[in-house]
Amino acid sequence: MVRWFDTAGPTTLNEAGADRIDWLRALPFALMHVACLAVIWVEASWFAVAVAVALYAVRMFAITGFYHRYFSHKAFKTSRPVQFVFAAIGASSVQRGPLWWAAHHRHHHRVTDTPADPHSPGQHGFWWSHMGWFLTPRGFRTNWDAIPDLRRFPELRFLDRFDILMPVLLALGLFALGAWLEDAAPGLETNGWQLLVWGFFVSTIVLFHATVTINSLSHRFGSRRFDTRDDSRNNWMLALLTFGEGWHNNHHYFPGSARQGFRWWEVDLTWYGLKLLSWLGLVRDLKPVPAGLVRTSRSRQ
Repeated sequence: MVRWFDTAGPTTLNEAGADRIDWLRALPFALMHVACLAVIWVEASWFAVAVAVALYAVRMFAITGFYHRYFSHKAFKTSRPVQFVFAAIGASSVQRGPLWWAAHHRHHHRVTDTPADPHSPGQHGFWWSHMGWFLTPRGFRTNWDAIPDLRRFPELRFLDRFDILMPVLLALGLFALGAWLEDAAPGLETNGWQLLVWGFFVSTIVLFHATVTINSLSHRFGSRRFDTRDDSRNNWMLALLTFGEGWHNNHHYFPGSARQGFRWWEVDLTWYGLKLLSWLGLVRDLKPVPAGLVRTSRSRQ
């Protein structure tokens, strides 16, 4: 139970149970799903739903733009303060810390769709690739050897170790905001419990399951522009849901690009957001899709 609050622990695994779901440690994650049912009692208001949608969007961008394209693939550069701010926003998504996320994703690219890939639907089936692997002792572990460039930042190690901190602060902040608005702006027809349920539980659970569809669905359904050594596919519906991550075959063919929608019509909201941040001077050196690769992709349409 201590691991609910402090993920630091032995660096070695007991291989006998490393790939079995740790139900005790996974209990808070399960209870978050149950908490979504509270919408029956707190009901809905336009303001609470709008907060849920806004937090989905902001945190999805932090996951796709920074956890994925920045921390995992170094697709652009930024300052240390901006790096921390988006790492903290990403950590509030209940998808663990940025170091954990980057280490697991880099491993995925090394062993994609082989038996060693924990979230390959072709190897392990839908449910395991979608979320089962995430709840095992091996899944909980951060492989520090995979992230030598990131582990030197103590603030990132802190977010990784106490990965429950940012979600708890977000949940408390939403409850406090809702309680204040109940008296300060009664016309919004919201309250603490309603903002907590919609803004935190519902938004976070939808965000989690949308994110992991890239594991469970985009290696099964969609088109293959490039003949990669894996089963990655481009799926426009998943791309809209995940702000561009659904152009997954593109990404596996050239993972170093900050842009995953290679064609103009391949909507990539994360790329648009990163371009905006670059115009504001918050990020720089966005790695483009090489011109030759764009020509190749056009020839395969």
